Amino acid sequence: MIRSELVDGVFRLEIARPEKKNAMTAAMYVALADALASAEANPAAKVILIHGSGGNFTAGNDLADFLEHPPTGEDAPVFRFLEGFAGLQKPFVAAVEGVAVGVGTTMLLHCDLVYVGTSARFVLPFANLGLTPEAASSLLLPLRAGHARAAEMLMFGEPFNAQTALDTGIVNAVLPDGQVLEHAMERCRKLAAQPAASIRLTKQLMKRAQQALIRETMQTEGEVFKQRLVSPEAKEAFAAFLEKRKPDFSKFG
Repeated sequence: MIRSELVDGVFRLEIARPEKKNAMTAAMYVALADALASAEANPAAKVILIHGSGGNFTAGNDLADFLEHPPTGEDAPVFRFLEGFAGLQKPFVAAVEGVAVGVGTTMLLHCDLVYVGTSARFVLPFANLGLTPEAASSLLLPLRAGHARAAEMLMFGEPFNAQTALDTGIVNAVLPDGQVLEHAMERCRKLAAQPAASIRLTKQLMKRAQQALIRETMQTEGEVFKQRLVSPEAKEAFAAFLEKRKPDFSKFG
């Protein structure tokens, strides 16, 4: 369900589970983390591009799999994946169409370039599930969007569209559906033709002031996230999802 290929210096990663809108399982997180490490170590790979299949980026966690394999330790597959893309030295590019839920949106905050289609819909549903933000999104989203807009996105968990993502600085450009991957590949090829060391150092310099804070934030978020997984609110949210009903949080303080 994770495909990779190296073409013209571009290490291309495809999330390929279209029948589930590319929802992520623990096994897929392992495969993605390994693929990112492989791309980072391969001198022939100059740029890393991630995209989905079947007209969607990713629907986020497969909740059934997530409940069966909750991330209880620092070495959990999802945390390995988060640390993997947060620490990349090579350019990290995303091509997004359709849904980008949870990690499908927070991942983009770590990308250097993001190109999306007009159909793209972004959701940060953590609070709705009784959980909290991850991937340092509690730090990076307010820096991009401002506190007020980030609060709406993270506290309400309501979907937002490609234009809003562009306006808040999450993405570089909005393109017609069907042209996104081709455009992203074109930009990646051009980037791959640039002096590789200069590109890596430029990225490092741009991110240098935030790197320590990002690592600290991700660690804190991870601890709080694990606590929230066993909270009464999260248990109610997951039970409601499995029972296909609206959750009732009125009895919790």
